Amino acid sequence: MTIHAAPPSPRLPWTGTALAVLATAGMALAGAGLITAGIVLVLWLGTLWLARPERTVEVRVAEEPAMSRQAMIDLIEPFGVPVMMLDGQRIAAANAAARDELGGHIIGQDARVALRHPEAITLLDTREGSVTVRGLTGPRSIWQVRRVAVDDRFSLIELVDRTAEADISRAHTDFVANASHELRTPLASIIGYIETLADPDARIDAATTARFHNTVLREAKRLQHLVEDLMSLSRIEAEKHDLPRDHIDLGQMAASIGGEVAATSGEDRILVEAEDVLVQGDRQQLDQVIRNLVDNSMKYSDPARAVELRVVRIGNEAVLSVTDHGEGIHADHIPHLTRRFYRTDPGRSRAAGGTGLGLAIVKHIVERHRGRLDISSRLGIGTTVTIRLGIVAASPLPGLAAQPDRATA
Repeated sequence: MTIHAAPPSPRLPWTGTALAVLATAGMALAGAGLITAGIVLVLWLGTLWLARPERTVEVRVAEEPAMSRQAMIDLIEPFGVPVMMLDGQRIAAANAAARDELGGHIIGQDARVALRHPEAITLLDTREGSVTVRGLTGPRSIWQVRRVAVDDRFSLIELVDRTAEADISRAHTDFVANASHELRTPLASIIGYIETLADPDARIDAATTARFHNTVLREAKRLQHLVEDLMSLSRIEAEKHDLPRDHIDLGQMAASIGGEVAATSGEDRILVEAEDVLVQGDRQQLDQVIRNLVDNSMKYSDPARAVELRVVRIGNEAVLSVTDHGEGIHADHIPHLTRRFYRTDPGRSRAAGGTGLGLAIVKHIVERHRGRLDISSRLGIGTTVTIRLGIVAASPLPGLAAQPDRATA
């Protein structure tokens, strides 16, 4: 704050002084006496001069910056998205989210250097606007950058991460495209054979007709399985945030499923070793997990060797593993095996009746049960899929196992 004192006022009480002189002269002419008239004149003039306006003091407040740096920080720090305050083109302040994404060194930098992207730099040349910037913080990152003017000097830059939205949109697009392709293939086969059988001019013998019928039936069942898997995957994704509450003996379930497989394919095709271990889960979904894994292993394992299905308790976890002795899977494929419709050998998978959704369904069920899924494989030796689930304590009352789950109550 700066204080300036103004000089004394140049105006003098001349009118009052003239009036005092005239009045005193009149008193003297009237016989009041010179001494008395002189005293009155002095008193009057003194009063007039003492009553002059005081010199004024002008208080002038020097202009301060519109907003201090600390005020800027306090203003933008609570924001959950990256926000920066610009003083002209220079970054005067950045909140924690912005510092995490771009680095703490950006404070004090020219914003064009910090953002270093042609579209962002174009935005900085305008007062307000919004642009989409790709690759700002990573090769696949997508950010919505918006500039809002605060006043003639300051402006705000807001960064909104759109990467996840773009990934979800891309995944949905890929899913629809893949699902359409998978549905179109059996439909085209069915339509082609039916049209041939329905053609009155086609000369087809009984053996060919029977073969065509078998092909149509196989493709129709494949289509049915695909639709069922799609519906199952949709239900699982809809329930993925709901933790199952039933208590299930995973060992007994595995032994039961192994017995069914042995009865249909031969006891030498599957080896089951299962301990009684209690987990919290959804009976139908865990049954589906075991059947999917066993079915996959039976398709790709060496027919001369048994598929191994095991359930053991290790620490506080129930460990379910299914091992085949097939050709194995190359390490490059393993990270992608749980993607929808991903196949290491599309021709072989379709010939075996696979839909390409089995492991995707397994992954989503395991995630819903807050478990872990691991896949390990060695070429020429085989593949092991392992699932780890948290166990629950058995009932403290003697003779009582787990409470009956809702699926069997």
